[in-house]
Amino acid sequence: MNVAAGPLAGVSVLELGTMYAAPTCGRMLRDFGAQVVKVEDPSTGDYARHWTPQKNGLSLGFARLNAGKRSVGIDLRQPDGRDLVRRMAATVDVVVESFRPGRLESWGLGYEALAEHNPGLILTRVSGFGQTGPYRERPGFGTVAETASGYAFINGWPDTPPTSPPFGFADSIAGISAALGTAMALYRRERTGAGDVIDVALYEPLMFIMGDVILKYATLGEIQVREGNGTGSASPRGIYQASDGSWLSIAASNEVIARRLFRAMGRPELSDDPRFATNQARMANNDAIQREVSGWVAGMPRATALKILDEFEVVSAAVNDARDIVADPHFAKRTLVELTGSTLLGPAVMPGPVLHMASAPAPVYDGVPSVGEHTTSVLSEVLDLTSDELAELGGRGIIGPFPPKS
Repeated sequence: MNVAAGPLAGVSVLELGTMYAAPTCGRMLRDFGAQVVKVEDPSTGDYARHWTPQKNGLSLGFARLNAGKRSVGIDLRQPDGRDLVRRMAATVDVVVESFRPGRLESWGLGYEALAEHNPGLILTRVSGFGQTGPYRERPGFGTVAETASGYAFINGWPDTPPTSPPFGFADSIAGISAALGTAMALYRRERTGAGDVIDVALYEPLMFIMGDVILKYATLGEIQVREGNGTGSASPRGIYQASDGSWLSIAASNEVIARRLFRAMGRPELSDDPRFATNQARMANNDAIQREVSGWVAGMPRATALKILDEFEVVSAAVNDARDIVADPHFAKRTLVELTGSTLLGPAVMPGPVLHMASAPAPVYDGVPSVGEHTTSVLSEVLDLTSDELAELGGRGIIGPFPPKS
């Protein structure tokens, strides 16, 4: 969509964050209408630019999170660079940052300093362990959040080590949570005129999702262990292999769906078997019921099993790989979007916004900015810097570079 058409139209965001979490927040805000200016180190850019996989030197992860943003190269290690950011922060609605707690304050860019010139400013802060608490000064990436939250401990099989996911799980959830907090602060400002500080620790949104595991220990004294594809709370549920070697999932997580599954299997009598008559009984005899379901799925191709399950309204789906997703007509219609305007990537699709609003057309992802691509245009528009001033700052390495658009 034209960002001006979104519910956050008119909201301006200055993104000081790197890697995944804070840029995810920036993308969420841009998806729904905000204008996002991304400040990057002129010499290295966002560290995510160097991650793999890449195509023609462009990081795919960076492209996904930063398409449609404007990039300004400013060296924050230099006082004059920090002064530029301070002046820019006076003109925006939101600043998003992901430095270690205390870093902005040491640079004279803490909330009090910024709010002095912009009382309605919203400062959204994403850090490893948050702005408060004994661990506040510790560095943190997603892998640390996934282990500290308790997630890695229960992820995997009983006979395998604790396992972190092979993608930015904690970072992405933290970034979406930061965008939610930012939207709430913007709504509060509409009513009160007051700015706010949003404090997101990388591990906290993931720990919230893990909440039942923690409550289970706090109330029952039980530590949940790795269950493989099960949840430890409902059965039958899991991932099963069909006769053609492909996989599908079934989630018969309540009594009604479990009975439907047994009818779909041609085994309605399982509902009357005392071992399987209730969820508690099925959990106590989980290995036995899983053998029944696995054997049934293994007797036919995946497409046949899914067709039967769909006819009986059993919650199920194919276990998709990326090729399956790109070829699927439902995802093509609703979920996937084109990433356009990049000669380095060529034709590309990726997941679009995380939700749909009836009042807002789908966003357009046009172009992945190169480091400092918009430095001169943004600084001249926002701060009224002249060409001579820009040249002088560039000559001292405070701003720049100005490479061609990707």
